[in-house]
Amino acid sequence: MLAKETDKAFDDKDWLFEIKWDGYRAVSEIRKKVVLLYSRNGLNFREKYPVVGEQLKKINVEAVLDGEIVVLNDEGKPDFQLLQHYSENPDKPIQYYVFDLLELNGHDTTGLKLTERKELLKKLIPENEVIKYSDHIVENGKSFFEVSKEKNLEGIMAKKMDSKYYPGKRSSDWLKIKSHKTAEAIIAGYTAPSGARKYFGALILASKEKNKLEYIGHTGTGFNYETLKEMYERLQPLIQEESPFDKKIKTNSPVTWVKPKLVCEIKYSEVTADGKFRHPVFLHLRDDKTIKEINMENIKKVPAAKEPNAKSSSSTKKGEEKETDKIYTFGKAKVTITHPHKIYFPEENITKGDVVDYYISMAEYILPYLKGRPESLLRNPNGIKGESFFQKETAGEIPAYVKSKKIHSESNNKEINYIVCDNLATLVYLNNLGCIEMNPWHSTVQSLDKPDYLMIDIDPSKENTFEQVIQVALTVKKVLDNAGAESFCKTSGATGMHVYVPTGKKYSFEQVKDFAYLVCMLVHEELKDFTTLERSLSKRSSKHIYLDYLQNSRGQTIASVYSLRPKPGATVSTPLLWKEVKKGLSPKDFTIHNSLERVKKMGDIFKGILGKGIDLRKCLKNLE
Repeated sequence: MLAKETDKAFDDKDWLFEIKWDGYRAVSEIRKKVVLLYSRNGLNFREKYPVVGEQLKKINVEAVLDGEIVVLNDEGKPDFQLLQHYSENPDKPIQYYVFDLLELNGHDTTGLKLTERKELLKKLIPENEVIKYSDHIVENGKSFFEVSKEKNLEGIMAKKMDSKYYPGKRSSDWLKIKSHKTAEAIIAGYTAPSGARKYFGALILASKEKNKLEYIGHTGTGFNYETLKEMYERLQPLIQEESPFDKKIKTNSPVTWVKPKLVCEIKYSEVTADGKFRHPVFLHLRDDKTIKEINMENIKKVPAAKEPNAKSSSSTKKGEEKETDKIYTFGKAKVTITHPHKIYFPEENITKGDVVDYYISMAEYILPYLKGRPESLLRNPNGIKGESFFQKETAGEIPAYVKSKKIHSESNNKEINYIVCDNLATLVYLNNLGCIEMNPWHSTVQSLDKPDYLMIDIDPSKENTFEQVIQVALTVKKVLDNAGAESFCKTSGATGMHVYVPTGKKYSFEQVKDFAYLVCMLVHEELKDFTTLERSLSKRSSKHIYLDYLQNSRGQTIASVYSLRPKPGATVSTPLLWKEVKKGLSPKDFTIHNSLERVKKMGDIFKGILGKGIDLRKCLKNLE
């Protein structure tokens, strides 16, 4: 029995609600002499997950069960990647959550009410760590769904209490309510990698409509080094010269076509009127699904209509649909976004409006690092492929809700009026100017000469690997640990990493810079072969990582934590736990598509940089 999807959770006394487990759907047959365990399409799970089969033998009746196999990670949550690679991690807890009973001692139970089947089922399931009865609640679907989201689970199942079981059929008596939108897609090919990325750039996605493949988008996000390599290796035997599509597919880089055999699961924001996924993110392969099961029938498409309350733009070409401006209201402030459909990231099809929506969704996390700080504006008004430029001085009249601060510049010998991003309206206003990236000062207007933190910019050259960047970052941490200085790190969102130490507005820029120089010097002494303190590009080797301590100067700026970067992939400068800084880490893993989900799950792990700060004298003494 298969479920249909619905958008919203609901309360209903005639329905029960279960956790939607993130695993493999599996039917088990317990007979006198044999135990079978298989997927809906007949894939043998008995050999793949032998411990489940062994535990099923302990059920002392003949029965046919329906359930979900999951493997738990260190946090006790289902992890699909661990499930797929269970043979490599057999020590991880594996569980088979059983939610239905199809046959008992030779009697067909599919015609019984669901509640009756579950009553019988509950009596059968032994008390052990592998075979679990999938419990439920009655009526209160809304609160149950909210709890599932808080626990970062996949979602919930809603089932009519008097529903019968119809094998292989999709019924509205069972409903899937997911925490985020997901879909299965057929892999039809992959594009060539660019920059430092290895193996491939993006997967070409398809669905099957009337025995023909239909192009539904591409995804290059959601991968790390291991999954890129694994996917690449899985695709090599399937390579073919001809495109599997009847129509020509337009891509921005060369494509390698493959036989449409593999199915993957993606998450996405929405589906356009012409059937393309917006912001698709790769989750995992679905070896338990066949391409026959993949279609767009249950996927809700966005109608091709103008947004309400929008103001028309007159700068459209003849024959084209008029683009509309978009107006956001934040309290008394109204911010107009012009040309929201302008493409900012061509390969990812990310628009100016998408950038605005990202910053709105991340506002509560990024604003604490922008408030009270002069902002240097890096503007990309025509996206990442267009011309970019820095702007410090406010140009023309600024809205009333935008604060500014005049600061004397010694180098220019004049007063420069900086924008200070104190609120969400200002943040969106900057987005409309083409600011994809946010660049705040290290100090606030209340204490311009005393920074809140020290930062070391680990800046690699073209010939350095990211593994070397990781090695440098860990060495910086070691030196800071020896000094007794708590440190925090983040990806730059490009090729490097940033390490921060809170200083709490207690020291001047010169004092902070001197300490940063000492740390960098000690790191360089340990890693002389591929690090340098030489700032000049012309004077330093292309094989050396620059340890930039000069960022700790008045008026210097760097991409803020949680800031988008105007780089391919729409990467985000993302805070990391130090335990995450290890082989396999890639800055390309953190993008516009997954940053909000990550911070909701982990919280703001960077907030310590705005804390009390180190005792600089003690730190210096510890390094003597």
